[in-house]
Amino acid sequence: MKLSALSAAECSALSVRTLGMDPGLIPLTSAEGLAESLRRAASFMCPTSPSRLVDAVLGAVRPVSSPDAVDRDKLMEILDLLIGAGDLLELRHEAERSTRLLYLAPPSYVERAPGSHLLLGVRPYGAPLVDTDLAEHIEREGHTRTLVLDDATAHKLLARDRMQRLSRERWAASPAKESAAVLVERVRAMLNVVSPSGDIAELELLDPTKPVRYYRGRWGTPTEAQSGDFLGRRPQAYGAPLWCAVRVDGGSPQRLVEFPMDDPTVPARDEAWRYQMGIDEVRGNPQLYRVTPVAGRDDSVVSFFSPIPGFAERYLQLVGLALPDPPRALFAFRVPNGAMPDLETWLADMLWMKALPEESAR
Repeated sequence: MKLSALSAAECSALSVRTLGMDPGLIPLTSAEGLAESLRRAASFMCPTSPSRLVDAVLGAVRPVSSPDAVDRDKLMEILDLLIGAGDLLELRHEAERSTRLLYLAPPSYVERAPGSHLLLGVRPYGAPLVDTDLAEHIEREGHTRTLVLDDATAHKLLARDRMQRLSRERWAASPAKESAAVLVERVRAMLNVVSPSGDIAELELLDPTKPVRYYRGRWGTPTEAQSGDFLGRRPQAYGAPLWCAVRVDGGSPQRLVEFPMDDPTVPARDEAWRYQMGIDEVRGNPQLYRVTPVAGRDDSVVSFFSPIPGFAERYLQLVGLALPDPPRALFAFRVPNGAMPDLETWLADMLWMKALPEESAR
């Protein structure tokens, strides 16, 4: 048996082909390549922690990529999108409340529009989600996979491949509509009754006084000027930092409640991000999005500056198309203008968000 050495570029191309994609069109370190790498690793590793899954993919991709092409933060962001979309499930471990593990979501699909089906889930041990004759029709955009088929035969073919059909209402189910003040007060009431937390090492707080259009810049260590209830993150021995609501006095933590609080099956960050949206709305500084008309098309690009809960992202995936690397935004969707009035109402009702004034959107 003869062994031959491959260059990093050849190994990268081989990896993309193993993932079922064309290396001439999709680089390994693209959002599409990394999302598929995470799915494949999860198919062998789950149940596992988010941290271990990200480290495994990072260890496989870095040696065959250019320096700084991928980092842990980028992979963690894509993993969050996969969990939010429903490719993977993040659930608490029964033995310990703070331990959360990832599980494979069952193979399923949601009809976005006649002939267009959003694919979800991961099969174990690297098995393809659909057979080869359907796989060639998959369109990848960021972390999403859409299968375009003749609507007359699509459901029969997907049933043949043991794909479960999910209704739009079930997949994009959202929490009950409520005011931001009610949500913030509910968390405040929980903090009122928990035991004192004592000192919390390496605690980070989101500062609501900082601009809502720069999410990463809002995070920092507590300061003596901070008192009140904040969204926080605290480290744990294994895995990503935990999301929590924290009451501080002069920068010193007094009480703490971990997310999720309302629904144990919901990712903690989803409740945490909605809580922060409630805080911003109550303070009179609601989170913003930008609407930019697309020249020559009956579409608009809706850009966001902060993360949104998974149920909101799923709603956007049904009405629009995720765009890669949007300028001056954290993420964006292209949405038909006909769907914009309903979307704007939904964002205001469920997340208390407001569109930037037109002159600020340019």
